[in-house]
Amino acid sequence: MKLKRLTLTVALAALALGATAQERTTLRLSLEEAQQYAVDHNAAMQNANLEVKKAEWERWKTLSTMLPSLKAGFDYQNMLGYKMNFGGGGSMMSMMPDSVTIGGMTMPISFPSSGSTESSESTGIAMNPNGTFSLTAAIGLTGAQVVGVMLQNLAIEMTDISRQQTEQQTRAQVKNVYVSHLVMQQTIGLLDSSLANLEQLAATSQAAVNVGAAEQVDADKLQVQVATLKSSINSTKRSLQVLKNSLLLQLGADVNADIELTTRMDDILSVDAAARLMQEPFHIEDNYSYQLLAKNEELAKRQVNMAWMDFMPTVSAYYQYSSKTYFGKDEGFNMTPPNMLGASISLPLLTSGTRLAGVKSARIALQETQNSRRQAEDGLRLQYNQLRYDLASALENYDIQNRNLEVTQRVFASLSEKYKYGRASSLELTTASTDIITAQSNYIQAVMNVISAQVALENLLNK
Repeated sequence: MKLKRLTLTVALAALALGATAQERTTLRLSLEEAQQYAVDHNAAMQNANLEVKKAEWERWKTLSTMLPSLKAGFDYQNMLGYKMNFGGGGSMMSMMPDSVTIGGMTMPISFPSSGSTESSESTGIAMNPNGTFSLTAAIGLTGAQVVGVMLQNLAIEMTDISRQQTEQQTRAQVKNVYVSHLVMQQTIGLLDSSLANLEQLAATSQAAVNVGAAEQVDADKLQVQVATLKSSINSTKRSLQVLKNSLLLQLGADVNADIELTTRMDDILSVDAAARLMQEPFHIEDNYSYQLLAKNEELAKRQVNMAWMDFMPTVSAYYQYSSKTYFGKDEGFNMTPPNMLGASISLPLLTSGTRLAGVKSARIALQETQNSRRQAEDGLRLQYNQLRYDLASALENYDIQNRNLEVTQRVFASLSEKYKYGRASSLELTTASTDIITAQSNYIQAVMNVISAQVALENLLNK
């Protein structure tokens, strides 16, 4: 019975693992496809796109304040049987008019006759329940509203520039991680090749020790070197897994997905393309950071105009339609006109210098923005020169490290061959193996320096 339960548990676990394996997706992406995938799915890019949409709705929100508004309402009044009492007796009633004319409409007024059994104190007009329906259309316009719409247009342009800058940064980050992934894969291949050679030499050395042709210490040194190289490979593989997770995060993909890179390292790392990039002229107007600074200066100018708008008048107009209905037996005393049209214009005359102080403050803010823009412009030009120097230095170091790696590999191959015939010591072979690991590490760093410097210059030039 226990055996059957164990068999069933193992079978269910195998099915679950199989289903999990089938759910894992594999992304086969070139560098360009990976960058576009990140643009479409990266969370930062999605937020940048939403910021543009939000800015557009903010503009409509400001623009709507300049459009006519329409408001409907209904008021109900019930005075709970109250009568408008004029007081006095018949002499007073004889002085009251028989009708009242309001807004071109004549309405009769009826009073109880003098022969009524009611006392004179009850004489008056009944205040019947009534309801009033009203429809009001209004529009108001100020200079601040006009300038506000202009400010919102600028805000949309600045948000769109920020979105493009975010896209540029996203593509650059994906490229850096993509290249790092390729370099790590290449490094693991180089280390595996060196490990295979070293393991073969260690086995040969141990065989020589076994027949008394070599000392055990020489074989032990090679075994230690083999263990060191294996540790380096394992560390590189763990780093590769970290890079894979980082790339999936940059892409905005499922972190449990597998990824396969289809672009080769030789197709990305081009010394000729990097050299041509250094000859590209710097058009500062194409730089996104400078575009934001220019728009920020224009925004400060609009703020000055906004401050001046406080001196401008406010113009408004309205039209109101009202319909009053009485719910009693008799129509009451209706003084509500059915149509009303109005307009107004107001101009603040004295605000104790508040408006003028606002203008001066806005002008000072504009001067500060202009100073910052000029300083940033100089900084961008200096950055252009510095990035060109950095790329040139990175290319020179890459050439040196590439040749150094080739030399150390030839030295290791030569010493390995000599060691087989006893013409090289284990110390020389160990030193050559260590030199290969160091050369590979320096080569990886040189490649990354070239890519980083190239991406930084491309971003500055907006290429």
